[in-house]
Amino acid sequence: MLTLLTVVFIGVQVSMILTLVGVSRGMLETMAARSKGTGADILVRPPDSSALGFTGAMPEKIVAVVRRQPHVALATGTYVQAVSTFDNISGIHADEFDALSGGLRYLAGGRFQDRDDLVVDEVFARSHKLKVGSMVELGHLWRVSGIVEQGKLSRTFADIRNLQEMFSAHDKVSVIWVKLDDPRNLAAAIESLKQLLPEHKIYSAEEFVSLFSVDNIPYLKPFTEVIIALTVIGGFLIVLLAMYMAVLARTREIGILKALGASPGYVMGILFRETAVLAILGALTGIALTYGTRELMRIFVPTMPQVIVPDWYPYAALIALTGSLAGAIYPGLRAARQDAIEALAYD
Repeated sequence: MLTLLTVVFIGVQVSMILTLVGVSRGMLETMAARSKGTGADILVRPPDSSALGFTGAMPEKIVAVVRRQPHVALATGTYVQAVSTFDNISGIHADEFDALSGGLRYLAGGRFQDRDDLVVDEVFARSHKLKVGSMVELGHLWRVSGIVEQGKLSRTFADIRNLQEMFSAHDKVSVIWVKLDDPRNLAAAIESLKQLLPEHKIYSAEEFVSLFSVDNIPYLKPFTEVIIALTVIGGFLIVLLAMYMAVLARTREIGILKALGASPGYVMGILFRETAVLAILGALTGIALTYGTRELMRIFVPTMPQVIVPDWYPYAALIALTGSLAGAIYPGLRAARQDAIEALAYD
């Protein structure tokens, strides 16, 4: 029973690491896919905007200036209003955004008509248990007018004019999305826009999507490292206790081995090999558990998608093995130093 519990505990530690990495990567991949789903070739962002996210604002009149540039077929501005730590609303010009992205695909209801109307995507609707006509509080009491397929820019949409008025952001936009007449003109168009707006941040769509990585999210990488460190400590303590109890249970067995001439290194080797097997079984258990956590996240927290991360399997297994072997050192030394006569007399 103790052996089984040790494997399960190690598995939970491995699963925690893989789940954390999977959720981080899943959220970043979803954000990247939504940006790509706009259909834009170029993004123009304010000088004070962060590396990721759509914070900051710039005058909406810049949109008209961008439209007049060579090779620009379409340009539209969106205003993003943060309403909570994890939620924001994208204000759009519906007709312009439809022309840019190919249109939102409605699963229920339709486009916003009134001042308090909000369009949400299927994931947001499911996580908040919303349907057409539901009321939802997001910095303002909104009525859900439509539910759309996920994958284009945002999880929530409102009319840009209404959103600007509600949050005192008159004639401000957060991003200008640009569609070119021909993708082959991308380099020339970006160069033209950089000369026109030297202080603004201008990216190709592919360049912007490439920014969605753990290294570009403040505090995410250190947070992951702290969780992994705590996981190693937890694994160390679990294996320390398990192997210490194993040594106590096998005191007479160890005494017999030493009486037959087994060296301290041989005794430690036995315990270390057992520990390595437990760590490997625990790692495999943890990998299997991540498929379960992915389903639980999909059901209970759909706005935080988890992906499976096979490239992290070796790292998670190595972390489990390192923590386990470290935890086995003291019990191993204790077993190796036992006096054979005392061990044989142990009851």
